[in-house]
Amino acid sequence: MNNGGGGGDDRLWKPEVDKTGNGYAVLRFLPAPEGEDIPWAKVYSHAFQGPGGWYIENSLTTTGGKDPVSEHNRELWNSGNESDKDVVRKQKRKLSYYANIYVVKDPTNPQNEGGVFLYKFGKKIFDKIMESMQPEFEDETPINPFDFWQGANFKLKIVKKDGYWNYDKSEFDKVSPVLDDDDALEALWKKQYSLAAVTAPDQFKSYDDLKKRLDYVLGNKQPVRRVDEEVAEEDNSRGSYAPDFGARKEPVAAAPVSLGGCVNPVQDMGSIMAAIDDESFDDGKIIVAKQATSKKCLTVDQIKQIIDEFSFSKNKLNFAKYAYKRCYNPDDYYQVNGAFDFSSDKEEMNEFINDQN
Repeated sequence: MNNGGGGGDDRLWKPEVDKTGNGYAVLRFLPAPEGEDIPWAKVYSHAFQGPGGWYIENSLTTTGGKDPVSEHNRELWNSGNESDKDVVRKQKRKLSYYANIYVVKDPTNPQNEGGVFLYKFGKKIFDKIMESMQPEFEDETPINPFDFWQGANFKLKIVKKDGYWNYDKSEFDKVSPVLDDDDALEALWKKQYSLAAVTAPDQFKSYDDLKKRLDYVLGNKQPVRRVDEEVAEEDNSRGSYAPDFGARKEPVAAAPVSLGGCVNPVQDMGSIMAAIDDESFDDGKIIVAKQATSKKCLTVDQIKQIIDEFSFSKNKLNFAKYAYKRCYNPDDYYQVNGAFDFSSDKEEMNEFINDQN
């Protein structure tokens, strides 16, 4: 099967562009597969070149584990050398999404039309999905692009700019059913691929195997000291974090630390991020995030890391406001604006900060 360059995996659909660098297809995002809760999966990966060749691997941080590249990057970043920070920027992890799609139109590979595939995409397209579900303007009607009946086809438009594929012109069409026949819809649903399988343990190499590959790519003869990118090991005197998530209640906020006066920001974000990531839906994620940080001191980078776990802008903004008085370096809080997709959220956040000062 020619799936448009899916790398030999017949499950994957990948767009193709013409000689001018332009590409076009019409897709329909499908609901969560049978027995699963959400219609997409998230995978972090690293891809960079070193003296020993290319390192292209899925990151264990996807499932809340420690990853050797993340640890190595943390060590470089903390060196204080700007040149090391440049290396980290080139080696930082990349977030990709996977979803089931129904191919409505594929001019380059028409044999794919009417087929169900997995589609791997990045933040730009994911943002367009979120914008369709939560539009910025009052005169826009929200849609659920994953709904069989009330969703909409996605017109994928690719333009090559500065050597890269640009998706800015891509857009959702008007609301319409995927197919008019309910029996055909049921058959379509049963053809979908498991998204849980995308992040199953067999999709990731072991820490030791990844470490060996990293050392080879970097040309290291001695192993790099293990220091996690997102988290350094928590000081033994602080103890480990073991929150109670069973109650599922909105936490009562602890007495906030004085603005900018908290000391000793969290060193171990691993357990916190794993607990948040375990939640399938945004409402659960924000409850856990607040529970886990109610008595913590966080840096701006740590707050942004948590905000990135939320899909909906209202929850991003909610947590950003909540975390402000728990921030170790509030003078840098303007950086949190980079986590927002909409200018209205940035403006509201700035107004909130001004009201606090």
